[in-house]
Amino acid sequence: MNDNINKYEGSDDYIASEELSSIVNASIVLGRPLLVRGEPGTGKTLLAMSIAKSLNKKLIIWNIKSTTKAKDGLYVYDTVQRLNDSRFGDKDVSDIEQYIRLGELGQAFDADEQVVLLIDEIDKADIEFPNDLLNELDEMAFRVIETGRLVKAKYRPIVIITSNNEKELPDAFLRRCVFHYIEFPDKKLMRKIVNVHHPNLEKNLLDQILTKFYELRSINTLKKKPSTSELIDWIAVLLRFGITEEKLAEEIPFLGSLIKKEQDLMEISRVSRQKSYKSYESPSRSYY
Repeated sequence: MNDNINKYEGSDDYIASEELSSIVNASIVLGRPLLVRGEPGTGKTLLAMSIAKSLNKKLIIWNIKSTTKAKDGLYVYDTVQRLNDSRFGDKDVSDIEQYIRLGELGQAFDADEQVVLLIDEIDKADIEFPNDLLNELDEMAFRVIETGRLVKAKYRPIVIITSNNEKELPDAFLRRCVFHYIEFPDKKLMRKIVNVHHPNLEKNLLDQILTKFYELRSINTLKKKPSTSELIDWIAVLLRFGITEEKLAEEIPFLGSLIKKEQDLMEISRVSRQKSYKSYESPSRSYY
């Protein structure tokens, strides 16, 4: 197998930290899947898209659901279509190969060039799902039982696997992966990310926006803290309605663009009232 060595450094629409770029390149060199974790909105799924764009490679996305089985990613034998053709069609139904449909993993193996394969939210599937993929990911090959055909990767795909840590993944699976946890961006990195999406944003307005955003994220009792993608959307709304930095200093308009749970809105209101009450307290005054 003649694998090409590529170097990833981010893309024009995705700011990757030096640490993230390095671990992506390490997984490519080792030929091992990169397992990426991080809170929602930190760019796990977008990472695979950025790698494909940066390295000019086709992206194949396998979205995992609770009902997904490992075999679904290899191939599907369309028995229903074969039965219909045998009853109503004029095809030679003895040719089973025409009823074999390769899944996302099968397509990545069968490609004539190296591709990027995203296995998105692997922790949504059954606990045995990762173990069922071990052999195929190790061997980069599988056999179609119905026809005996061997589907073997001509070029080892760049495999990115995302997880929201909804359930623990088996140790045997983890040993075969390179791992990275995407930390939530600090203000310095967030500025770069925002500038990609809103390049003409005034510095003072951005300062105020980030101040309010990170104040919200500092409330540890929130069930779902606002993410990067929600920040980008919020800024778009603020710009559309001409919200100024002075207005932002007084309140947080369009809070529903950032906060998506009713209990979190109530918690923010409670914290705001508490801060307001403390700000009006006199240090020397006694309430007893």
